[in-house]
Amino acid sequence: MIALLGALVFGSADFLGGLAAKRLRSILATAVAAASGLVLLLALYPLLGGTWSAADVGWGALSGVFGATAIALLYACLAIGPMSILSPLTAVVSAIAPILWGLLVGGEQLSALGYGGLGVALVAVVLVGFIPGDTVVRPSARGVLMAIGAGLAIGGFMVVLDQTAHDSGIVPLVMNRAANAAITGTVVVLLLVAARRRRLPARSALGVRGAVLGATPTGHADLEHARLGQAGPDATTLPPRIPAAAWWLAIACGMVDSSANAIMLVALRLGDLSIVSALTAMYPAGTILLAAVVLRERIAAVQWAGLGLALAAGAMLALA
Repeated sequence: MIALLGALVFGSADFLGGLAAKRLRSILATAVAAASGLVLLLALYPLLGGTWSAADVGWGALSGVFGATAIALLYACLAIGPMSILSPLTAVVSAIAPILWGLLVGGEQLSALGYGGLGVALVAVVLVGFIPGDTVVRPSARGVLMAIGAGLAIGGFMVVLDQTAHDSGIVPLVMNRAANAAITGTVVVLLLVAARRRRLPARSALGVRGAVLGATPTGHADLEHARLGQAGPDATTLPPRIPAAAWWLAIACGMVDSSANAIMLVALRLGDLSIVSALTAMYPAGTILLAAVVLRERIAAVQWAGLGLALAAGAMLALA
């Protein structure tokens, strides 16, 4: 059940990231979130500790590369659409990849109840991650491949973190955030340089003009706050000035997401990768619930069904 808690915290981070991405360009919000998460982990290191080793430092940095890759592919596939198909596809692949790794490579074994719980969990992931209201169109092969790639990258992130030693503490997470911040920060710098060469103000590269990308700084799909194709009548106009609240939302997103990563790492060290990955893939539940409570957004019937199945799957896997 620790993994299910981590999924809810991941969803909370996505909620904050989705709000931040209304005013900050998604890659900037990602970089800010990575940096704030790194600061939090460094502040907690004297309390939580961890043994530094070349292997764990490498695994942590590699997980950051997987995370940045997932973000890039997820942004690209959601921009192609349709989100209602590609978002759940990404979530399912992100669960199935570590499940197969744990069962086939890691030698994990589950009871019949456990396998049933995994099946229920995958169905829940699809239902919870479904975005109602989108026009149902056939996805392109390119979009499907990018969604699968994003899911594999998210799954790879979990597989890599599962390789770290128990006594490494939060060292892998520190390296994860450092690598992620370095990659996304470099992209932001390049955007600023490009804007300067075009003699445009910084906010032309950092802000949004109205179109909100359908993903959040944590690399997950933003289910409630993003709809594409809303750039407005004049996409050449400069975006409005970025309010301070957007920066604080991105900072909070990074801190909450780092907390979720810490919870997930504890779950990985206490349980099986296959179970933890299945439960963690239910992260949209946290986003949906917060959107309903804070923003008064409606939860679709199919998503209620998914939430119910998520609880059932959690109970089955906890008893397996």
